[in-house]
Amino acid sequence: MRDVLYLEQIEQAEALLKPQRVEILRQLAEPRTCTEIAARMEQTPQRVYYHVKQLVAAGLVELVNERRVRGINEGIYQAVARSYWLSPRLVGRIGGRRVRDELSLGYLLDLMEEVQADVAALDRTAGELPSVGVSGEIRVPPEHRQQFLHDLQATLQDLFTRYGGAEGDAFKLAVAVYPKGTDRD
Repeated sequence: MRDVLYLEQIEQAEALLKPQRVEILRQLAEPRTCTEIAARMEQTPQRVYYHVKQLVAAGLVELVNERRVRGINEGIYQAVARSYWLSPRLVGRIGGRRVRDELSLGYLLDLMEEVQADVAALDRTAGELPSVGVSGEIRVPPEHRQQFLHDLQATLQDLFTRYGGAEGDAFKLAVAVYPKGTDRD
């Protein structure tokens, strides 16, 4: 099972974005039959099978085994990924691009779309991928935001200069600063 399946086809999104199918995907985190899922969801096996067939056709679920039950073959299915990411390109950009102001929410959204696409495109069959994640919280008064951006750019430029040679693994670096929302459990 993959960690992430990045959905870029509208047909996949249409197959996924039905509440009952999302619940079926959750049930298929482990290999199960339609009969087992139906019992857990208090549905008929036929109704579950219909949805599973749609998910299989969209490439979101796969048949992993079969077993013989009372003279018929019963499929055992599993989700192909632990997470499903919808590409922002499925909807596309509504309206034209605004001026790329590094202090704007629009710029941050564009950056996050780029990071999401880059991460989704990584070769997950390569084993452990070298990566670094850093997160923290800072407080910047509104009157110091421009100076903060300047300092951050200078610090990053120093890192780019120091580690920008031709040797070693190539990494892409994206830094996002955004308002802290309410704490989630």
